[in-house]
Amino acid sequence: MPPAHAPRVYDFLPPPPAEAAEQEEEESGSPPTSPPILLLPPDALHNVLSRLPLRQALACRSVCRLFRDALSSPSFLAALPPLRLLALRHPRAAAPAPSLHAFDTALGHWLRLPLSFLPFPSTSPVTASPSLLYLWADTSAAPSAAGDLKNPKSLVLCNPLARLYRLLPPLGSAWSRHGTVLAGPGGAALVLTELAAIAYDPGADRWLKFSLNLPSKPRSPILMGGVVYTLCDVGTPWRSQWKLFSCGLPDLGGPRGWAPIERHEWGDVFDILKRPRLLPGAGGGRILMIGGLRSSFAIDAPCSTVLILRLDLETLEWDEAGRMPPEMYRCFGGLVPGAVTAAAAAAAAGGNNKVKVFGGDGRVWFSGKRVRGKLAMWEEEAIGKNRGGVWRWVDGLPGYNEGVYRGFVFDAGFTAMP
Repeated sequence: MPPAHAPRVYDFLPPPPAEAAEQEEEESGSPPTSPPILLLPPDALHNVLSRLPLRQALACRSVCRLFRDALSSPSFLAALPPLRLLALRHPRAAAPAPSLHAFDTALGHWLRLPLSFLPFPSTSPVTASPSLLYLWADTSAAPSAAGDLKNPKSLVLCNPLARLYRLLPPLGSAWSRHGTVLAGPGGAALVLTELAAIAYDPGADRWLKFSLNLPSKPRSPILMGGVVYTLCDVGTPWRSQWKLFSCGLPDLGGPRGWAPIERHEWGDVFDILKRPRLLPGAGGGRILMIGGLRSSFAIDAPCSTVLILRLDLETLEWDEAGRMPPEMYRCFGGLVPGAVTAAAAAAAAGGNNKVKVFGGDGRVWFSGKRVRGKLAMWEEEAIGKNRGGVWRWVDGLPGYNEGVYRGFVFDAGFTAMP
């Protein structure tokens, strides 16, 4: 059923700056009166305006011409601290009014970033680096239905706040259908498939192809500090067995290549999770591994909750970072110990309680088919402060009536241009 109240979504960017104040003065015929702030020297005015958060600074450009000029300087905009957002990926790429919905975790608001400046029939955002969005775009002249595999797809780099974009060199259709895109610094990109990877060098404006030489298809690869980490299934067709691998960007395709990260002391840390995924932890020195906690070691054993493990990359020690509360996991259709029925166990074993996991930098979001209009969120706390982290619901999910949501962290700002 539709929600009783439509979610409140705020436009990230205000309308284009209009000379509203000057227009009002001209219509009234009264002599203009200058507020004291307009009499400040330029350096003092910049000092005042630089204390504004990013969205408020952009909104102030419509106040008057002086503010518009002061707040449109590229050097000033680049100095503003970026705004951390959770950007959502729409289940359908094509949309009548292209836009990106994002959640401002600081204010608890849903925002809409327009993407109408992109001249493509359809776009699908997949990942981000500071200030830059990476999107698969349909570059054909004629519009196509979402999911049409016949039309070519290219990777596009854009800054939605500056309304600038750049089309990267074209790729084969297999990369857009099966590849996982990782965003590197300065507009670099890495696309991984089961057998190979290609890396985009912004300086040379070309793709370089490498053989992966991994034992299986990389699962949930992440890029942290110039190193790619991924999980690989080294088990049998009947039972998965996960192992963690890493490779520095300069070593892709080289003799060193991928190396397993393992310790005898870890024991069965990879065996207790079902369908594990990796995400960057807070601070850049920790990896989060999230998956369903198996209720037993049986092959078809259902999960009892979602478990978050944390690996310290300096000490190579795991600890438990968080565990989804039973009442929250129950909303995803999961089993709760002490309240298990035969029907619930069969549904859980059949995969009806699958949970999608996404996020980064110490925040993890969860979505599922049985949870409509909201996401579950876990936020990592400082080591030793709160062992279980903080769990809460994020309501008011806008614009998505069907499908399972996915997303990624986006630091919106002006620190980089395509």
